[in-house]
Amino acid sequence: MALSRQQKDALLADYESGLALTQHAFVLGFEGISVPQITELRARVRALGGRYIVVKNTLALRVIGEKPLGQLREQFQGPTAVAFTSGDPVALAKVLTEFAKGAPAIQFKGALLEGRALDGSAVRDIASLPGRTELIGKLLFLLQAPVTRFVRVLAAVPQQFVAVLDQIRIQKEKQG
Repeated sequence: MALSRQQKDALLADYESGLALTQHAFVLGFEGISVPQITELRARVRALGGRYIVVKNTLALRVIGEKPLGQLREQFQGPTAVAFTSGDPVALAKVLTEFAKGAPAIQFKGALLEGRALDGSAVRDIASLPGRTELIGKLLFLLQAPVTRFVRVLAAVPQQFVAVLDQIRIQKEKQG
């Protein structure tokens, strides 16, 4: 079905505000997926603060041009969708790979991570990385560990001193 000029302008504006500005995106092939499955995937991606859009390749290529997503220009062939986020790309990759297990018709064509183009096979590797919150937790643990050990050492000195005094008291009681 042909698009009117107004519809094309609306799509171009939508692509310009999302695709052209993103630093984290996953380009997907979705041939053979049902509408309820796509709706479920959109809801999962939206819950992470991302977007999932089915693109019209010619219009998308016009918008991404020299932008970071333009590195994946050759992937915009056939039925194409783009999932992108300005938040945590690892969380988005985890959602997409988990969904792809139940919908094998989804193919990962490519990815854009921190402005760098990656092959579609790298999406599963990205999904295996720890998420942002997990990394922050590990960092806080590593920063807290030396302080905790130092406090334990400081607390041990008075405890050992009291134990020595108690031993001296016991010895004096035995002698006296």
